[in-house]
Amino acid sequence: MNRTTDITALVRPNIMKLKPYSSARDEFDQSEREMVFLDANENPFENGVNRYPDPQQRSLKTELASIKGTESSHILLGNGSDEVLDLIFRVFCEPGKDNIISLPPTYGMYSVLAATNDIENREVLLTGDFQPDVNKILNAVDEQTKIVFLCSPNNPTGNSFSEEAVTALLNGFKGMVVIDEAYIDFSENESWLNRLEDYPNLIVTQTLSKAYGVAGIRIGVCYASSLVIELLNKIKPPYNVNKLSQERALKRLLNREEVEKEVQLILGEKQKLYKALENVSFVRELFRSDANFILARVDDATRRYDQLIAAGVVVRNRTSQPLCENTLRFTVGTSEENERLLEALKKLEQ
Repeated sequence: MNRTTDITALVRPNIMKLKPYSSARDEFDQSEREMVFLDANENPFENGVNRYPDPQQRSLKTELASIKGTESSHILLGNGSDEVLDLIFRVFCEPGKDNIISLPPTYGMYSVLAATNDIENREVLLTGDFQPDVNKILNAVDEQTKIVFLCSPNNPTGNSFSEEAVTALLNGFKGMVVIDEAYIDFSENESWLNRLEDYPNLIVTQTLSKAYGVAGIRIGVCYASSLVIELLNKIKPPYNVNKLSQERALKRLLNREEVEKEVQLILGEKQKLYKALENVSFVRELFRSDANFILARVDDATRRYDQLIAAGVVVRNRTSQPLCENTLRFTVGTSEENERLLEALKKLEQ
């Protein structure tokens, strides 16, 4: 267990010294009482959204903490996972000086955020079976390496990283390890959220965009030690999650039975899609997926992508990604949508 990591030594000095902005709703929140609010320069005429939202999203965090078996003090919410990831960069990485490590093929925003924050992105390719190459990763580390990003289940490959590889990185790397679990709700594997107490250098990010089906309201979630959450809260915008998004997200969290029903339907459809794709003549290889999509290697990905577009079906062409030559990524849709995809694929075989 990596209990020796000194988190404060990894933080940018200016962030350690920074005094966070305190909004009116940070200084006073006593929603259970009937109060006259004359503190935030709001329009006083009630229309449902004339007041600022809770800057700490307390109701939403309380429900999430209950679902995930953690404490609200270990949760930070963002305007989508991309804001959460950007905050992590800005807390730990000094522009023009520090570096991070990402493992292509992987989620493209790690490299975009690194470039945006003037941080070197050291790319270490996954192995041929899409697993982290632990030795190469650790060999790429120097004193300025602050973060290793692991996407598991991985996008676009769909597979989960082995427990042995992740554990080796958590123990062997003295910086922060961010495990992006956007697709964890579709996986049979246990979330690394349950290991936060073992590894102070562990950050787990999740989202409500996938299994919870509310991508349009942009809610990203970060789980980490209370110290890391406190640091992230220092620099997050005061009202980064709007009131309507908080309300809609809470409604979805309280309807867990419906969410679980949809997840099971998606998993069932994924198995049907696997079997059908196995019988498509130009599909060369199907990769195991713990997510809500399937990566398939085909004869000519760009040609097949264009043909599917012409047939009215949009998939993702991943052939430009490392190790993903001639691959298409198929998101699992409804039964009707999947049937339309398969009908289009059959016509391409004729």
